[in-house]
Amino acid sequence: MQSQNKIFEDLSKVATSALGTFAGLGREVETMAKNRVREMAGSADMISRDEFEAVKAMAANARAEVELLKAEIAAMKTAPAAAKPATAKPAAPKRKTAKA
Repeated sequence: MQSQNKIFEDLSKVATSALGTFAGLGREVETMAKNRVREMAGSADMISRDEFEAVKAMAANARAEVELLKAEIAAMKTAPAAAKPATAKPAAPKRKTAKA
């Protein structure tokens, strides 16, 4: 009986050591993966938050200017129609000619 207890005890020690090794390996793999992702993100062409906000503000200003210009164009289109003289002669209708 004493020999069996010794075998189980040795197996328990081996299993505990193996689990500790696997846990350490898992942590090492996780650390390597995080470092790799950081390297990839660092090499990518990223912009800062400040740059993004500046471009966003420029786009909003451009949209506002476009709306203003659209309103001005619409006003220009309606202004000549209202300013047409009432005494203008209508154009003579074109006569249709028969083709032989």
